[in-house]
Amino acid sequence: MEFHLQLDPIPFENKIKVDDSVMLLGSCFTEHIYERLYSFKFNVQQNPNGILFNPISIAQSFEDYISSRELNESEFFLQNGLWNHWQFHSSLSHSDLTIAKNTMNGKILQAHDFLAKTNWLIITFGSAFVYDLEDGKTVANCHKVPSTRFTRRMLSIDEIIDVYEKTITSLLNYNPTLNLIFTVSPVRHLKEGFVENNRSKSILILAIEKIVEIFDCCHYFPSYELVIDDLRDYRFYAEDMVHPNYLATNYVWEKFSTTCIDGKSRQVFKEIQLIQNALKHRPMHPETEEHKKFRAKTYNSILELTSRFPGMDFSNEIDFFKD
Repeated sequence: MEFHLQLDPIPFENKIKVDDSVMLLGSCFTEHIYERLYSFKFNVQQNPNGILFNPISIAQSFEDYISSRELNESEFFLQNGLWNHWQFHSSLSHSDLTIAKNTMNGKILQAHDFLAKTNWLIITFGSAFVYDLEDGKTVANCHKVPSTRFTRRMLSIDEIIDVYEKTITSLLNYNPTLNLIFTVSPVRHLKEGFVENNRSKSILILAIEKIVEIFDCCHYFPSYELVIDDLRDYRFYAEDMVHPNYLATNYVWEKFSTTCIDGKSRQVFKEIQLIQNALKHRPMHPETEEHKKFRAKTYNSILELTSRFPGMDFSNEIDFFKD
């Protein structure tokens, strides 16, 4: 018997290759894809601004990266002993204003350089709800500032489309070879309410549909549908019943890998996995000739992979096995 309806996304015609550079921005769900890509030695960068949830803040971040905008001290504010910026996650805040400013400006510069040469952008929208200050500016993070300072509203489909028509045009002017993958986070934003969360996710999905129709370089990957409609069971959620657990994120990764990454690269994943397994191996008798041959074989495999993919960083593995 089949105990669930399985969703098999249509494979992309143009797929990610193992020697491509990938930048990921958006909600915390991007971290799961980033961790898998990083473990397989991709050249990746994720969330220079920290976790971002709403489409407007993500778009503003791209504009900052493209222009290499420098933040000045007047943009920062002190809250609970930390200097914060409305466009950055609180994980980048600091008790020292100079350190906070230099850290965030450094992130923008790094993203500016990386974006110029990256092949793929993976963008995960988390929520269509935004929080605006008195002057109408949409913030990326509220930094525990009292809610009375903000106006909460839900973005419209047209508003998201208008912003991303401009942003994607800017991105392609900066890097004409760029490909974009949009996805919607399956993490439930239940603080907005059950009904409101579903409306929010619907707006994001419909906006992305139109964006993908407008730009040939844009694609949609159904991570939201895989968790909500395919797995569709609370056993695939963490104890908070909001965040997908390891089983769910691993399932989504397997679907993402098949859909978005080319077959030759997935074969390389198997070679890398063997090296990672060897790295974790703890022999009972390390002095034996058999184990020495095992280490030598693994070392040669690493060197061979390095010669085929010079951009991959195997420095830790080489140091471990070279003796």
